Amino acid sequence: MEIASKIKHVAIIMDGNGRWAQGRCRPRVWGHVRGSSVVSEIVEEADDLGLKALTLYAFSTENWSRPQLEVSTLFTLLRKFLLKERQRILKNHICFKVIGDISSLPASTKGLIAQLEEETADFRGLKLSFAFGYGGRNEIVDAVNKIISSGNVNQISEDDIRRNLYRNDVGDVDLLIRTGGDQRVSNFLLWQIAYAELFFTRTKWPEFTREEFRGILYQVSGRERRFGNVESVDSIEVSQLLANENLLRIQQATQAH
Repeated sequence: MEIASKIKHVAIIMDGNGRWAQGRCRPRVWGHVRGSSVVSEIVEEADDLGLKALTLYAFSTENWSRPQLEVSTLFTLLRKFLLKERQRILKNHICFKVIGDISSLPASTKGLIAQLEEETADFRGLKLSFAFGYGGRNEIVDAVNKIISSGNVNQISEDDIRRNLYRNDVGDVDLLIRTGGDQRVSNFLLWQIAYAELFFTRTKWPEFTREEFRGILYQVSGRERRFGNVESVDSIEVSQLLANENLLRIQQATQAH
C-alpha cells in the first residue's frame, strides 16, 4: 500500500525531550539538543516517502512559561537547524515556512527564516512547516480577525477561515503523531486536525526513529477513513459532497410530499 496515496499531511508533536534527559540524570536542555538531530532524519524520511506536507510542533505559546535556559536553547537549536539544513532543503526543493509568532526571536534568526522562506516559496516538494510560538486557538482568532479587517464580510464561512490560516496551502492533517506517551493535542492545529487520524507513541522524541515513523504511517494507511460515512471515502471533501447530494435529495422528496 502506497503511503502517499492515503496520507498526504502529517503533523507531529515532538514531545518527551526533557523527560528523556532527566531519566538519564541530565539537564532537560540535553534532551532538546539530542531531539534536534531527530528532526533532520524525520524530515528526510517524510520526503523520501513522498508526503506532501509535514508540520512539526517545535515551540508552543504555552512554552514561554518554561525556564529561560530551556527557551533560549530552543531558540539556538532553531538557528542551528536553519544553518545546517539549508542546503539540503534547497537541494530537495522543500518548501519551508515557520507558522506562529516569531517576534521574540533574535533578529538574525528571523532573517534566516525570511531568507529560506523566500528562497523556497515556489518549490513543489515537501511542504515543511515549523510551528514556533504557535497556538491553535491563536491561529483561528487571527484568521477571523483578518477576515473582519478585510471589510468584505457579511457572514464568515469555513472557506473564509481556511483561506486565512497561517499556511492555507497544506490542507487538513491526515495523521497527527504525538511522541512521549501523553495523549492530548495540546492546542496544535485545532482547525486542521478535525478529521485527522491520531497516533500516540510512548517513544520519547530523542529515541524516535525513521523506522518507527515509517511503521506508523504504514499502520495508519490501513485504517478505514469514513469521514462520517458508512463506507470508506478518500477525503472530507468527498464526504461533504456526498452529504450535500443526499441532503438535496431529502429536501426534494420532502417538498414532493
